[in-house]
Amino acid sequence: MKLALSLTAGGPFAILGRYDKGQCANRTIKESCMKHAEEKNNSGESFGWRDTLVWCGIPIIIVLLIRIFLLGFYVIPSGSMMNTIEPGDRVITSKLTPKVFDLKRGDVVVFKDPDHWLRQEDNSKFGGDYLIKRLIGLPGDTVACEGPGKPITVNGVAIGESAYIRPGVDPSSFAFSVTVTEGHVFVMGDNRANSADSRYHQNDSSHGLVPISDVVGVGLARYWPLNRISGLDAHHEVFADVPEGGSAV
Repeated sequence: MKLALSLTAGGPFAILGRYDKGQCANRTIKESCMKHAEEKNNSGESFGWRDTLVWCGIPIIIVLLIRIFLLGFYVIPSGSMMNTIEPGDRVITSKLTPKVFDLKRGDVVVFKDPDHWLRQEDNSKFGGDYLIKRLIGLPGDTVACEGPGKPITVNGVAIGESAYIRPGVDPSSFAFSVTVTEGHVFVMGDNRANSADSRYHQNDSSHGLVPISDVVGVGLARYWPLNRISGLDAHHEVFADVPEGGSAV
């Protein structure tokens, strides 16, 4: 009887009973339990924040790097590239050209205003201080036209521009002949009747030409509005028979 009383009233089984109820035998054990629980909780919260930063932060960084180094986004306010690009269209450009890849005849290029061209553009601005045109002549090329009803020629070869020029518009409403100098390109809008392009700036500092260093990208696609989502075709085939130009000066 004494042994039974000791086990039920004050023996080690009583202590185990109190542990089963979540009680610590003394303050030291209780404090140790609480400290362990607190450390586990803090560790879990810290891991949660790190996890959030990793899974949210890395995609944001990747998008920013793509935006800064690979792609440009612009809104078109003027009609100089109709019907290829219409006012209100939004376009994506590749920044790898001409930094990594060479420019080609037919590329739709975005460039900084070379010499106050924006003053003659409709609605005055294209995404700030930038314009968009089609590249017709590379360094060393001679771009010419004999006037209304006549085709544009590049290095003496007539090019058929019906694939991109606006229907019903002359390739040029006046005659001109320009030899493209080193480090420059000759550009024209697809809507020739409403494009203050290289033809109209023969008296400026670059004689109507665009410094290649001012080209910030080549158009890839229209991404807005939804009903006009499409790639921007450079129509390189139009220039397939054009021979290389002379030595640029």
